[in-house]
Amino acid sequence: MEKLISKLTEKHVLFTASFAIRLALVAYGDYQDRTMAVKFTDIDYHVFTDAARFITKGESPYNRSTYRYTPLLAWMLTPNIYLNMVFGKILFIVCDVLSGLLIYRILRLRGLSSESARRVCSLWLLNPLPMGVSSRGNAESILAALVLGTLLCMEGRRLMWAAMLYGLSVHMKIYPITYALPIVLTLRTPGTTEGKDNQGRRWRRFIGFCGGFLNRELFLFASVAGGVFCILTSFFYYMYGWEFLHETYLYHLTRRDIRHNFSPYFYMLYLTADSRWSQWLGLAAFLPQLILLLVASWAFHRDLAFCCFLHTAIFVSFNKVCTSQYFLWYLCLLPLVIPHLSLSIKQGVGLLLLWFAGQGIWLCPAYFLEFEGYNTFLLIWLAGLLFLIVNCFILIQVISHYKPTHTPKRPKVE
Repeated sequence: MEKLISKLTEKHVLFTASFAIRLALVAYGDYQDRTMAVKFTDIDYHVFTDAARFITKGESPYNRSTYRYTPLLAWMLTPNIYLNMVFGKILFIVCDVLSGLLIYRILRLRGLSSESARRVCSLWLLNPLPMGVSSRGNAESILAALVLGTLLCMEGRRLMWAAMLYGLSVHMKIYPITYALPIVLTLRTPGTTEGKDNQGRRWRRFIGFCGGFLNRELFLFASVAGGVFCILTSFFYYMYGWEFLHETYLYHLTRRDIRHNFSPYFYMLYLTADSRWSQWLGLAAFLPQLILLLVASWAFHRDLAFCCFLHTAIFVSFNKVCTSQYFLWYLCLLPLVIPHLSLSIKQGVGLLLLWFAGQGIWLCPAYFLEFEGYNTFLLIWLAGLLFLIVNCFILIQVISHYKPTHTPKRPKVE
């Protein structure tokens, strides 16, 4: 059995098989779409393709209702119109497998042997969830590759490339902006605490802390990342005007999705949809996220990969909108954390089953609402609260069993 596992996780076998399986799913999806009533392709893929079609006609991608992404994504998918509809899915599965390669490279830089790194990254490459999401035509794999590329460059001490990828990832989707604080704290120059008395020591510590942010590495990262983001944003604003800013960024800040989802806030937003306080309640939902992200940044910024995992898991769990595809945002970072957990296999499997059970309990009333027409909103909300408790318990277990094995080096300036 051990020989079989070693053979299957050989680098060329693992990555070739991962890509082949995803390619087969794309081919099967095309067959199912043509022959069955229930379609395999994600509805978002048709939205992306329609937006790309508008671009080929010289029109705005936002002429397609519900397209709320950067125009860059629609531009990338114009080959769907010029070549073949399947191009975008191929792009997504390539980014999915690339994410696995980036995970492998990061793990090697973090001290794992080649065999151990391959086994851990197989948890992503052979995971049915990212396989299904990318092959159905969801673009989350692009974000996963950009975020993992940023972390790889930070680990490899290539600050310029890290900043460029980070600026691009924030442009593509706004949630990586939450990584800014741990990155800033990572690049801060440590201060000294020398002083003749307690009063002097406190002032010196405060001044040293503030002065630590004034260094070349942090200035370079902020300039490059901010420059990439601002250039792309300015260009698309020039192309598509206010509609671009609203649909790509502002909509997600004020969004109040009253459809059933995993968020603990959905029922409150559903009941107050017509209230004049609804928009303020939606904005107030960011407060728990903000507090927890600040605490996590300060406590764990010394291990950037672990801190970004916690940030993403907290952001998704406490977000006012939460769907299954959001789970990929932190699942792509989980393989970077697993090698440093002191959990036994039994404990790890138990937490995994608990996570699936939380989703299963939510899906039962959601099914009766969506397919049978029963009013199960209250049950869905209660199941969502239970799932939040499950996620919090799992995060607590991960934090308490996490054992960092090295002190990250400061990134170098190219």
